Amino acid sequence: MATASSPYDPQSTVDLGAQYITRTPQYAQKHQSFYDELLAHGILKPLTYPIEGTVMKAGDSNFVAPQGVSSIIKHYLKESGANIRFRQWVTQINLRNNKWEVSKETGSPEQFDIVVLTMPVPQILLLKGDIVNLISEHQRQELESVSYSSRYALGLFYEAGTKIDVPWAGQYITSNPCIRFISIDNKKRNIVSSEIGPSLAIHTTVSFGVTHLERDVEEVEELIFQQLENILPGLPQPVATKCQKWRHSQVTNPAANSPGQMTLHRKPLLVCGGDGFTHSNFDGCVASALFVLEVLKKHI
Repeated sequence: MATASSPYDPQSTVDLGAQYITRTPQYAQKHQSFYDELLAHGILKPLTYPIEGTVMKAGDSNFVAPQGVSSIIKHYLKESGANIRFRQWVTQINLRNNKWEVSKETGSPEQFDIVVLTMPVPQILLLKGDIVNLISEHQRQELESVSYSSRYALGLFYEAGTKIDVPWAGQYITSNPCIRFISIDNKKRNIVSSEIGPSLAIHTTVSFGVTHLERDVEEVEELIFQQLENILPGLPQPVATKCQKWRHSQVTNPAANSPGQMTLHRKPLLVCGGDGFTHSNFDGCVASALFVLEVLKKHI
């Protein structure tokens, strides 16, 4: 759920990850309080512009985040009242005096009573320290079986007043080896302003992402531009671009026997959650969060 801003205008934004949220009848009931809250705060609004090529099932509803999809995360972080620290790259987790000592790439280790890991599962398996021996053989096999698709996303920012004349807000592409989805991002979020430049989001196919996963981002960006010219010829030159590599994009094979979470250690508590234990959409994340919460409540 990543939203990037233009370096020239912070009001010009583009969603580089999740594009919109589809609520199924099952989750409309199960997660009603979450949807009600986000809709009441204006963080989600119904998607009104057409997305060409989308397959809608009976009873499904689509929503967009007018301030960008990252506003959903910002809302929950703010509501939590927690002290959030970003860009802390965790490298080791060790047991010290019945607490967890967490080491980062820079800075001193810190101690915690409880640790919850929600990063992609392959990154959990890269952690060093006592955690390596705390994962049972059965759990390790299950974690190693979790797989993800990979893709690139390219965001394009344009000058205010630029016209991009297409009848849709988003379109799934089926006939291109590189590009799978294009969104006129400001239009998708129903933000049409003469003072804010439009933005485009382009998602590549998974096969393109896997093939070019280890290439320089600049080279990949050029390849995407070449294919984009075939789909939308004559696009104006953007004033800025942002290319995002999603090494772990969407879960293709979740942890089969650990629905919602996996508890690696009970005292002190170390639990894993996230879409690797459910499925890669908003409701999958909420479902995992609720499973983790139940474990925490029993522990506390």
